[in-house]
Amino acid sequence: MSSNSSNEDCLGWAARDPSGVLSPYKFSRRLVGHDDVSLRITHCGVCYADVAWTRNKQGHSKYPLVPGHEIVGIVREVGSNVKRFRVGDHVGVGTYVNSCRECEYCNDGLEVHCMKGAVYTFDGFDVDGTITKGGYSSFIVVHERYCFRIPDNYPSALAAPLLCAGITVYTPMMRHNMNQPGKSLGVIGLGGLGHLAVKFGKAFGLNVTVFSTSISKKEEALILLGADNFVLSSDEQQMMVRSINFAELSFPGHVSCIRYPTRKFSGCNGLDSIPLLQALAKSLDFIINTASGDIPFDPYMSLLKTAGVLVLVGFPSVVKLSPASLILGMKTISGSITGGTKQTQEMLDFCAAHKIFPEVEIIPIQYANEALERLINKDVKYRFVIDIENSLK
Repeated sequence: MSSNSSNEDCLGWAARDPSGVLSPYKFSRRLVGHDDVSLRITHCGVCYADVAWTRNKQGHSKYPLVPGHEIVGIVREVGSNVKRFRVGDHVGVGTYVNSCRECEYCNDGLEVHCMKGAVYTFDGFDVDGTITKGGYSSFIVVHERYCFRIPDNYPSALAAPLLCAGITVYTPMMRHNMNQPGKSLGVIGLGGLGHLAVKFGKAFGLNVTVFSTSISKKEEALILLGADNFVLSSDEQQMMVRSINFAELSFPGHVSCIRYPTRKFSGCNGLDSIPLLQALAKSLDFIINTASGDIPFDPYMSLLKTAGVLVLVGFPSVVKLSPASLILGMKTISGSITGGTKQTQEMLDFCAAHKIFPEVEIIPIQYANEALERLINKDVKYRFVIDIENSLK
């Protein structure tokens, strides 16, 4: 085992309290163990989790807190047992850096669902008892199992968002067989996660409909990202579904339980002369909700085909819907977080093979506080990536 980094200061930016304000911070990383990889960080994506944890939104943040879990870097040192990586390799680290490696989920490559709890990349407890610190820093030490090979010629800055945003939408799409050409996908929210869901959908050969509260995103959804339809979901009248009155139901069709809006909708490509819900009712195989704001779920459930699925990857404060929205048409609401190590590497390789690249804005570490404020205000297209290599000094 090598221990060249044992006395070396790691430079980072940390929040000291729930204000979430980041400032320069020096700390020590743990020693490089036999199974560990130490990588010099070149880039780190900015995720909404960075906002939530630095501002103690979950109520358990441990300060000083160094955020960042979309990490890409270059291997600078490996432990004696490491077989998969060598010095100089381009490697990524995602949202967790350890797990029990013994439970059924770890054995199935689903370490993020570890029975004993995955150790998060920041604000978790590392193997030496210290608090994990994330990618807003100069280097990191991670067990090789939780490192991912960045494919040759894939730009490091663009790989970073894949390690949280990318795998978060890829995982449920694969689990629900949404990689089959010809199926129909709905994407709620067009941010860091949503824009990648659209890109995956088009790469899989799906018909993609984007639901966004911002009309300004229509052109980018349809032209830049290649979506087939765009729906302005902030138009409440168009998204309205009347409460179900069971006395009106005529089995087995139940069509009478939905009142379609009658005025014409002008925010959807190809559907300009057809009432919105009438045009989209029972048309989608799968909807992925990437938004964390509270939304009415019944209108979206009405758009699913029989046995359709709506998956949450965002975190709304509450989920409210009529039971009939599930029962009639045997529809499902599910949830998903990131993904296991096996699927994360698969996703990275898929992106390289199909030339799927996130849309990013590259920033210096000194701009991190402004970036977090802009992220809160939804003022980013579509992911900030910090250029650690050239700005953290």
